Amino acid sequence: MAVKRKPDEVKPGAAWMNTFADLMNLLLCFFVLLFSMSTVDAQKFELVAASFAQTFSIFSAGATAIGDGVLISNGVSQLNELDEYISSMGYEAQDTQTKDEFEKVSNEQLKASEQLSEKVTETVKEEKLDKEVDIDFTTQYVSLTLNGALLFDSGSATIKEGAYPILDKIGVILQKYGENLIEIEGHTDNVPIHNSQFANNNELSSARALSVFDYLVETTTLNPANIKHTGRGEYVPVDDNSTPEGRSKNRRVEIKIYHTLSTY
Repeated sequence: MAVKRKPDEVKPGAAWMNTFADLMNLLLCFFVLLFSMSTVDAQKFELVAASFAQTFSIFSAGATAIGDGVLISNGVSQLNELDEYISSMGYEAQDTQTKDEFEKVSNEQLKASEQLSEKVTETVKEEKLDKEVDIDFTTQYVSLTLNGALLFDSGSATIKEGAYPILDKIGVILQKYGENLIEIEGHTDNVPIHNSQFANNNELSSARALSVFDYLVETTTLNPANIKHTGRGEYVPVDDNSTPEGRSKNRRVEIKIYHTLSTY
């Protein structure tokens, strides 16, 4: 009599697979729940999408080019309508708005400098310093420039006694703007210097700026916390160093008065 074969028993899967499957289902439900509760910033989403599009040539509906662009050279697209696409993303309008805001701020700063320059110029004339002081301005400040020969002997950072009246009048002007930031800059020509006091023009220009700073602090009511002093050496010339006249103009002390709209 033939032996009847028993059917193969269905062996259950490993126990860890059941646990792993449950974990995956729970994680999926968890992230779906998080996504359903989240909010998407449309503007940030557009920026991110544009960044991916520009970097990887990923566009809507799986396209690899914009409009009639032709796919060439291993996925590099010739974007015939790139300007239109960028405009649709809002970049052109945003750049224009930023540029307009920048120009508006610059115009306001320039206007403030012009007004401050007019007041300083009037005071300089009243103090009869218009021959000793040159006045200029930028969008950030109004500058008073004194020729170095008026204040110092060659190679020295000691203020001449004859320059005291000039600095006294400068102090009167500066006290009117004592709440503003004031910066004193020393400048030299490019002729090398090396003596017992100064190793180079950087040290000389710094010492001259410090001398003017010390004198103004001692003879006025200016707050030292509002005054900076720096030496710029030979690196910011205003004229040609190849001529004696140019070198004379470059040897100078500039006193800058910043206005309230300055972004120093």
